[in-house]
Amino acid sequence: MFSSCFTFCFSFHFCFLALEIVVKYKKATFYHKKMIHFGKKSCFLELLNLNKFSHSCSDLLFLEALISFLFVSIHREAEVFKEQGNAYYVKKDYAEAFNFYTKAIDLCPKNVSYYGNRAATLMMLSRYREALEDSQQAVRLDDTFMKGHMREGKCHLLLGNAMAASRCFQKVLELEPDNSQAQQELKNAESILEFERLAEISFEKRDFRMVVFCMDRALEPASACHRFKVLKAECLALLGRYPEAQSVASDILRMDSTNGDALYVRGLCLYYEDCIDKAVQFFVQALRMAPDHEKARLACRNAKSLKAKKEDGNKAFKDGSFEQAYELYSEALTIDPNNIKTNAKLYCNRATVGSKLNKLEQAIEDCTKAIKLDETYIKAYLRRAQCYMDTEQYEEAVRDYEKVYQTEKTKEHKNLLKNAQLELKKSKRKDYYKVLGVDKNATEDEIKKAYRKRALMHHPDRHSGASAEVQKEEEKKFKEVGEAFTVLSDPKKKSRYDSGHDLEDDDMNMGLSPSHFQDLLISLSVNTV
Repeated sequence: MFSSCFTFCFSFHFCFLALEIVVKYKKATFYHKKMIHFGKKSCFLELLNLNKFSHSCSDLLFLEALISFLFVSIHREAEVFKEQGNAYYVKKDYAEAFNFYTKAIDLCPKNVSYYGNRAATLMMLSRYREALEDSQQAVRLDDTFMKGHMREGKCHLLLGNAMAASRCFQKVLELEPDNSQAQQELKNAESILEFERLAEISFEKRDFRMVVFCMDRALEPASACHRFKVLKAECLALLGRYPEAQSVASDILRMDSTNGDALYVRGLCLYYEDCIDKAVQFFVQALRMAPDHEKARLACRNAKSLKAKKEDGNKAFKDGSFEQAYELYSEALTIDPNNIKTNAKLYCNRATVGSKLNKLEQAIEDCTKAIKLDETYIKAYLRRAQCYMDTEQYEEAVRDYEKVYQTEKTKEHKNLLKNAQLELKKSKRKDYYKVLGVDKNATEDEIKKAYRKRALMHHPDRHSGASAEVQKEEEKKFKEVGEAFTVLSDPKKKSRYDSGHDLEDDDMNMGLSPSHFQDLLISLSVNTV
């Protein structure tokens, strides 16, 4: 038909105009798209409006033939691109397959199969959002396109949109009731919805381990869902598993550097690792990307407040304002119970202040809380050990110093352990200072006076009218008082006793009878008159 019309209408002027039309169609996509979107009739009328053709029958027949020829030519070229795309897809060269399918779509933007093929290619490239758009366009053009609905549902599922995925798979089952793949994917969508529900309940209960478990299960069919990954990362951070949380957040940011949720999680990890300045930078960046991000705003506020309170407490301590420092550290501890590392340091700082204020039992309790939050916190063990020493709880002190020395074998820690062990050994002997009721730094005169007072208190003659049991007990105490005085009144014996030697091994006090101590008391009484 084209050749007959061309022969019939042939003239130099008409050929020139025909050539102009062909050039326009080959060079500009405007007419290509116009033909595809609006059809041959629209293009036919468009060209008539150019006023370069007469409206004679021959001219109109030629124009219609020319448009039909171009239509066929465009579709043929698009099919060639599609076949080339198919060949690259088979070779798993998905990037090239994508390019050729795109060329085919540019020529024929209403062809359903081209969108379907490009969607499949995009899925292989893990570009699921773009694949979703192509799948949706395909089913808009043909609502009975079963593969389009299936791909749309699969993209929704991979992106974590379980409700939307369910609707797509139900549509597939309407078109093909026995489709086993759609049935299985529908079950996957339902399981995701259930894991989401359990995760939400668990998060409210602060059962972060369960949330991580639920998100791991949900991510099996929804591997591209950033929302699930962020929730998992947040809970890992709240569990103190910072490297894992950082890894998940970093993976998301590599794909989407503007993801506010991932930026928030990165900041949260730094915040919980006591890198507050860096954490604030990430929170601020997250708020730039997502100004309504409430969690980032709250975390940023907490981080700044916590840093300010801690610094104020440190300044008060350095200035010697211990009561004020104690209050500031206490206020800081109420800001964020989830910040484990910072709170461990705050408890230890408060314990240091408490020991300065002679609140030794409270200081021990604070150190214990710090260690519970961070079992590797050496400074808390050292502080608690010193408090145990100050309260003469030597066994506990030795235990803490052993823990420290096992972790850090330094000369200083070795000496601290040895000193605690010595004090523990000394504590298991008779405490002659306690027997006499004097301080370890008592003078010779104070020791003599104390001995005379205690010896008179427990002298056997004073209890001659008591029961045999009482007499025996008082005689024992009288002997202990004499032993204590014998040791503490002799500089050499006192020095050996204070250094931890077992005096019983030297037979210094063995075999002495109560009569010996009576003579000693009489002698001392004479000397002091």
